[in-house]
Amino acid sequence: MIQEKRNVLVIGGSRGIGAAIVQRFAEAGDLVTFTYAGSTDAAAALQDKTGAVAVRSDAADRKAVISAVSSQGKLDVLVVNAGALVLGNPLELDADAVDRMIDLNVRAPYHAAVEAARKMADGGRIIIIGSVNGDRMPFEGGAAYALTKSAMQGMARGLARDFGGRGITVNVVQPGPTDTDMNPANGPMSEAMHSFMAIKRHVRPMEVAGMVLWLAGPDAGVVTGALHTIDGGFGA
Repeated sequence: MIQEKRNVLVIGGSRGIGAAIVQRFAEAGDLVTFTYAGSTDAAAALQDKTGAVAVRSDAADRKAVISAVSSQGKLDVLVVNAGALVLGNPLELDADAVDRMIDLNVRAPYHAAVEAARKMADGGRIIIIGSVNGDRMPFEGGAAYALTKSAMQGMARGLARDFGGRGITVNVVQPGPTDTDMNPANGPMSEAMHSFMAIKRHVRPMEVAGMVLWLAGPDAGVVTGALHTIDGGFGA
């Protein structure tokens, strides 16, 4: 039996976890589109490598997010990976930087998910990339970031209720320290992060992508409103 190709949109897919997700869906034979904001060279390289379609769009812009989703027509899978990390003393952090992080990490997933649900047939999949820091913030300076990742949890639980009657699932994948440009495995905070972990290494982007692919597949049809942590025991 030949599986029908799914129409997949990844918001924030040019680098790191997003690029791994694009690659895994493309390898599965799906029709993949991904958005990017500033990483033009990385987006072009990924497009050439996978055959996915790259679309420039700023996920911090609500209208741009909604447009990127609505332009895809009927969606089968939406993955929202775009995000920002702002750390530091809350008394000193730039307020505009915090607000942009909230736009990227909270408002973008919400508006993208709602617009996707308008376009999806019954049984669609919405997957948000969150963080184990939504559950645990073990060091100073992460309050604003943790706020955004905890907000994703409540959003997913609520939207799972809202869309459940149509069989549309809404889930959050929560990576721990993951080897990306934002948090490289050989970075200055690696030793401290690994000290919290049972398996003392960074998560690989392809490992996160594998969990996303499973949540988008037929075996996860009743998995919804749930948090799926992949963190080497960081939050245990």
